[in-house]
Amino acid sequence: MFTKQLSVFLENKSGSLSDVTEILAGIGINLVAMCVADSSDYGILRCVVSDPKRAASELRERGYAVKMTDVIGFSMTNESGSMAAILKHLSDAGATIEYIYSFNNGQRANVIIRTVDMDACARVLQENHVRLLSEAELYSL
Repeated sequence: MFTKQLSVFLENKSGSLSDVTEILAGIGINLVAMCVADSSDYGILRCVVSDPKRAASELRERGYAVKMTDVIGFSMTNESGSMAAILKHLSDAGATIEYIYSFNNGQRANVIIRTVDMDACARVLQENHVRLLSEAELYSL
């Protein structure tokens, strides 16, 4: 039910993100989904990759600070209102979202979410018939 996500801390300078993606490409790791948050001093690349343990190990060997966390992946129809309905279920249940990012896959939209209480989030999603993505499904997208 949970998927491993990498958070990679990057210097806030030109080429930092490119360097990480080149490392992943060089070892045959597929970058499934990603988002970048930044401040004036650093950036955080959050990403789901095809082999998170290997990617984390390789990046750490090259001096990157990498954190591995659990996230939930789910799939929904790619149409107006789909996200609003799901977020309403979570809000009604009192879920606190730390972050969320999504990516379109034709008629479906796939979402990565991290909440304060991951078990409760998964339960709410399942109770509302939201299609959770397994690690294998998410890594292979």
